[in-house]
Amino acid sequence: MTHIFLGVLIMVAGLLVIYHHVGYPLLLKWLAGELPEPAAQETPQRAYRAASADAILPVVAVLIPAYNEADHVADKIRNLAMLDYPSDRLRVILACDGCTDATAERAAQAGLEPECRDLPLQILEFAQNRGKVAMLNAIIPDIDCDLLALSDVSALISVDALLVAVARFADPRVGVVSGSYRLFGSYQSHGRHTSGEALYWDYQSEIKKREGALGATMGVHGAFYMIRRTLFEQLELDVINDDFILPMRIVAQGYRACYEPRILALELEDGSLDLDRRRRRRIAAGNMQQLIRLTSLLRPSLRGVAFVFASGKALRAVMPFLLLLILIGSALLASTSWFFLVLFVVQVIVYAAAFVVQGVGPEQVPWPLQALHYLVQGHLVGLIGSARYLLGLERGRWHRAKLELSGGAAPETPET
Repeated sequence: MTHIFLGVLIMVAGLLVIYHHVGYPLLLKWLAGELPEPAAQETPQRAYRAASADAILPVVAVLIPAYNEADHVADKIRNLAMLDYPSDRLRVILACDGCTDATAERAAQAGLEPECRDLPLQILEFAQNRGKVAMLNAIIPDIDCDLLALSDVSALISVDALLVAVARFADPRVGVVSGSYRLFGSYQSHGRHTSGEALYWDYQSEIKKREGALGATMGVHGAFYMIRRTLFEQLELDVINDDFILPMRIVAQGYRACYEPRILALELEDGSLDLDRRRRRRIAAGNMQQLIRLTSLLRPSLRGVAFVFASGKALRAVMPFLLLLILIGSALLASTSWFFLVLFVVQVIVYAAAFVVQGVGPEQVPWPLQALHYLVQGHLVGLIGSARYLLGLERGRWHRAKLELSGGAAPETPET
């Protein structure tokens, strides 16, 4: 009887694994394809020319939380100065959370450059490092604006990003707008970003397009997204993935989150495999936190949102545990059934292949093996991250990690 019960658990877990990785993307593609083709939206044009129509544009504030970002902050200020949006309808706030480097000084210097002098830049310096969520809670309620954009220091955004995002808010049902995220140099070698990582983000972008077609965009990337400021709700200080919790609480209020592929956020920050693992570990911890705290998103009345949250985020949070159940369970039943013996051997081969790729170096093998390595590594890191959260070891604070790249040590970069 025990063997039968364990066998049933393994089969159910296996079906959920297949559904999450294969069935859900296909079902999402089919559902999105069944909807009427959306009308092509014209990209707002302003061409940097002041006009009387500028007066009807909403006031937009761009908030950039920062912790020791001296290497990227000047480029970020220059990028914001290039945005095609009237300066009298724009506010830019750089919030330095107890920085111990020259982040504020370099931002101020960049703001004095000729091309940046018209940028309405405000630099807030906090002496004590309190964490990103604490800063958001303290700053956002006091910002006087219609729409609020949040953006990472290390991400450059397309020059028409604000115009495109603002146009989507003409629909009063829209509460959140996010853009497309891309990694600069994603296909470079030497451990900066593997093709596996690039394939993952391409896959995620495609998923978000389909979720958006259903009116159920699930979360955003912190590189750039925009909300109606009045919809912001204070966050618990231990929130890990604020760029998911914050917008999804707006969705829980009955508003839509839209994915806008015409908005591009380009990540400049160099990465390493070790830093990527650390990030994914925290994301996994955040996924588990979200599953526990955002059960309201599973309400049937939310329809597409509930379907996407259950099939995507919820299953992703428990996926490492399902895979572990299948591995251990098939090992225990291998002596009782050829089916479970073959299942166990196949898992060992897959995990061993991923381990070999790790030893050889992902950039040295064909892209299918890179993708396999990235997927297996992601679930392993996800298991660690979820376990750390359940054990109370993961906190929602800024975290830094040294990067070791070819050619020497790189500066510290944020893990948020």
